[in-house]
Formats: sequence, C-alpha cells, structure tokens
Amino acid sequence: MVLAENQKLLIPSKSENIVLVEKLVDDVCDLFDIKDDIYGHLLVALTEAVNNALQHGNKSDPGKNIEITFKVKNEALFFTIKDEGFGFNFNNLPDPTDPANIEKPTGRGIFLMKHLADKVAFEDKGSKVILEFYLNK
Repeated sequence: MVLAENQKLLIPSKSENIVLVEKLVDDVCDLFDIKDDIYGHLLVALTEAVNNALQHGNKSDPGKNIEITFKVKNEALFFTIKDEGFGFNFNNLPDPTDPANIEKPTGRGIFLMKHLADKVAFEDKGSKVILEFYLNK
C-alpha cells in the first residue's frame, strides 16, 4: 500500500483483517521514521481499538465494516476507528487493575489505549475512537 498523509481503510469485521491494521502501522512508522518504542504503542493501541470495534461494536458481524482513518496534523498522528455499533458508556468502565478484575480475560483494551496513546477521545456515543500520538516527544 502506498501511504499518503491522509488515508482511509474500510475493512469488514473479520479477525483476519487485523493484519491490514498491522500493515497500516508498519507503513506509517516507515513513512515517519518512527522508533520502536512508539511503534509498539501505535501497534497495541490501534489493534485494541480495532478489536473492540470488531467484537463489541460490530458484534463480529462480517457484514459490518470498520473505518480506519489516518492523518497527520501539527506534528501528531491521528487514527480514527469507527464501527457500525450503537456505542457504549465510555465514562463508566470497570477498572482492569482492580483486584476483582485482574483475572478477567477481557476489559483492558481502553485502559491500554489510554496509557499508550498521547490522547484518546470518544465520539458518536463511543462508536468512534480517536487516538493521537505526538511525533516529537
């Protein structure tokens, strides 16, 4: 894929399409000469966001799509992930570090996104997440 500074990727809600997200991260990191530590942050945060859109937003329905938009603005990378779901209450999430939740196999995606991205915002009742990563830290 030839990457421009503004890119849109539309993928069906199938777990095997995560490789397309990984390819997008690889291409972005190559284009902007992003170092390994930030590469890891990008990769984990973005794949968590897409997995949430796939599983929770689109309920793994291959007939529904996930739209991933990438842009560069003011020395920052922005990734927007939009699913076709109804959203969720992103202000009232259980704390995955709470001892009652530590053993649970799910519930860490948003926690990881918030710790790996420089900014995380939710729109459209939670069906859209915007991840921002600063290029010059």
